[in-house]
Amino acid sequence: MARRSLPSLNALRAFEAFGRHGRMTLAADELCVTHGAVSRQIRQLEEDLGAPLTEGPRNRLRLTEAGLRLAQDLTRALDMIDDALPRRARSARPLTVSCLGTLAMKWLIPRLPAFHALHPEIAVRIEESNGAFDFREDGIDLAIRMRATGDTVSDDAEVSFFMPHYHGPVLSPELAARGVDVAALERLPRLHTATYEPAWREWEAMAGVSLRPARIDREFDHYFYMLEAAAAGLGVAIGPWTFVQGDLASGRLKAPLGFVAGRAGFVALVPKGGASAHAGLFRDWLIAEGKKTPPPS
Repeated sequence: MARRSLPSLNALRAFEAFGRHGRMTLAADELCVTHGAVSRQIRQLEEDLGAPLTEGPRNRLRLTEAGLRLAQDLTRALDMIDDALPRRARSARPLTVSCLGTLAMKWLIPRLPAFHALHPEIAVRIEESNGAFDFREDGIDLAIRMRATGDTVSDDAEVSFFMPHYHGPVLSPELAARGVDVAALERLPRLHTATYEPAWREWEAMAGVSLRPARIDREFDHYFYMLEAAAAGLGVAIGPWTFVQGDLASGRLKAPLGFVAGRAGFVALVPKGGASAHAGLFRDWLIAEGKKTPPPS
């Protein structure tokens, strides 16, 4: 076999990543190198090939026609290499799961040892996110979000409901000891989270309660901060049952009015028609764990 005369493989990888993402910064993040390193690799590749692969201003580079053909061919070639690798080599790449931060802390991570016991060959990487995402651009294999129960419509994802959502007012034992009814809720500072702003309105609608505006409103960026504020006695929050089970069991929080079903439920999303085998296993495990999670009594 004749000796192959190939450009730098690092340069080819850098160019292929730029071709997929369309942005130097995203390619650099994927390869764990600097923006400048990707730019230098692409310039070197163009010099080695003697052909322009990109065009336009530096801050808005785009592929030339020749660059687009090369990028597409490189993606196919690297996909073939990935498919040809032995299972053990492929499994070293972690399964990336995008998840709401508080759900990851309070429900998912405490259960992960059970998943690893079933599938020790699968490494799992949890990324905190509650916003929009792109499976390919963001390198996500599976996402966990809240969706209206029964709503499985998505343009680019297969949506699997795995756990219902219940919520209700939670507060510190000291505040709860004073007695909690609708009138007390109206007197107490009301805690909110930017993660889900309509929580109070939704609870009122589902519980058949109509509250007057709060005398004091306090807002926090995340559910976790809001629930810690409730435990510290800063007011009353609408806490999802899934997030507060442990704090209720330990006595850090009280839920004197109980919980009602919310409009949303927890769902697992995987790429439509393109989910990896590991993502499918994780989704099935989530469904099983959701069934085992007890509803509020």
